[in-house]
Amino acid sequence: MEKRAPSLPSRLVRRLVLALYRRRGYHLVETQPVPPRCVMIGVPHTTNWDFVFFLGAVTEIGVRPSFMGKHTLFKWPMTRFMYDMGGVPVDRSAKGRNYVDQVVDAFARSENLALVVAPEGTRSATRPWRSGFYHIAHKAGVPLVPAWVEDKTGRGGIGPAIMPSGDYAADLAKLLAYYQSVMPGHPRWALLEAAIAEERSADHA
Repeated sequence: MEKRAPSLPSRLVRRLVLALYRRRGYHLVETQPVPPRCVMIGVPHTTNWDFVFFLGAVTEIGVRPSFMGKHTLFKWPMTRFMYDMGGVPVDRSAKGRNYVDQVVDAFARSENLALVVAPEGTRSATRPWRSGFYHIAHKAGVPLVPAWVEDKTGRGGIGPAIMPSGDYAADLAKLLAYYQSVMPGHPRWALLEAAIAEERSADHA
């Protein structure tokens, strides 16, 4: 089947985002190879400009990013636009099929799927990282790719891929070590430390 060209609205939105990315002066200071199928972790999520950085950065290195979206957003007339933008529909109310399994199924159907996830949840995150991103990667058998952005300086990077081992706390510790090496002392890493402590506490309960 011939591959369909992206819709005009999706092309215009991407061009706008890339223009904003360049206008803001964002620049990558580290770019490790990104596997065709992976879960990309975007942190720290402190401003709406983070979306502009991550979309611009991965596009700059030739990667088409994807994201999870509420299934109702994929209905007409938004269907084609959402898929063209890289959307993966998720129905969190579906009985017997949680969102993790739905995204794992999407990975099984795709040869190229770089799913970008913000595990902090919100810009004003105050709780430990949500673990859904990890369960998706582990069940789908795809690596985790740590990415980061420092909005004040416009610096950002994409780190080395980490294959999930099934030991959540141990793999989070690897991610923490990486993030501390590129953005030492950032207060948001406390949320990652809390997630590690929470997981280790549950293991010993």
